Amino acid sequence: MTTFRRWATVVWFFTLVAIVGMPALTSAQEGLRTGWGDPDLQGVWDFRTITPLQRPEELGDQVFLSEEEAANLEREAVDRDAELLSQEARRTEAGGSIGAYNNFWMDRGTNIIRDRRTSLIIAPPNGRIPEVTEAGRQRAAAGRGSFSDAIPASYTDLSNADRCIQGFNAGPPITPGGYNQNVQVFQTPDHVVLLTEMVHTVRVIPLDGRPALDDRVTQWSGDSRGYWEGDTLVVETANFDTKRNWRGSSTQMRLVERFTRDDADTLEYEYTIIDPETWAAEWTVNQPMRRNDLPMFEYACHEGNYSMDAMLAGARADERNATEGGQ
Repeated sequence: MTTFRRWATVVWFFTLVAIVGMPALTSAQEGLRTGWGDPDLQGVWDFRTITPLQRPEELGDQVFLSEEEAANLEREAVDRDAELLSQEARRTEAGGSIGAYNNFWMDRGTNIIRDRRTSLIIAPPNGRIPEVTEAGRQRAAAGRGSFSDAIPASYTDLSNADRCIQGFNAGPPITPGGYNQNVQVFQTPDHVVLLTEMVHTVRVIPLDGRPALDDRVTQWSGDSRGYWEGDTLVVETANFDTKRNWRGSSTQMRLVERFTRDDADTLEYEYTIIDPETWAAEWTVNQPMRRNDLPMFEYACHEGNYSMDAMLAGARADERNATEGGQ
């Protein structure tokens, strides 16, 4: 074979490989974009993790766990679930353990986030929530509901979670909790919709540049507006209702969320809290979410919320006992 023929054969071979490979490459890229060209954030995303929101104080300045430390924590989480599954039932104790669902219903996860950070908080550098103002502490205490030893005079004294108005992990912002830790994302060219599995909170986020609501109009999940910053969806939210009381936050709280599709199985979720009436500084959380191929499940909260009736009935019984001279 002449040199020219060899060269032509080599060129033909690599051209063929490139042509055959192009559709696969193109489809992989298009698989992460919508039909109209925006990054595709759609699907059900799982935000369970045993990585704590705040860095444990004993870890000091340690930002990352070693592979061994992470493996040990994950093994302990699995062992703890197995132990709780087989333990004997405990009775509710007045003034002590108030009881809860058994561990079968809990779904806290068993994995550290992928980069083995010691906290979900990435700013401030100590990985902890900034100092809370006195007003913030008072607001947080007033919103404890059934987690307080105060006797509720009315259902309005119970928390939003007690009343099934908001889920304790549904946000915004979305934060890991005890169970139902999934969010489903839907998209159109002009809107993004976030549906959390907990209490089925729905947020419809316009992307069309419309103005924000007047400051006097407040909502449980605030007023959100979104826009694309490169391949990242940025969502800015304000106008939170005073009764929401997320971690003692004020009506002046502003939330900036960022959603970035890293790969086929990862949605990077990052948010910054800005509320000087509650915290001494801004703070930022970064939490990767994992694709969940299972569908969203029904969360029937208010439909079976017998606990609220029971708590109020117990409060009235305590008042009668006190009036009658009982203990």
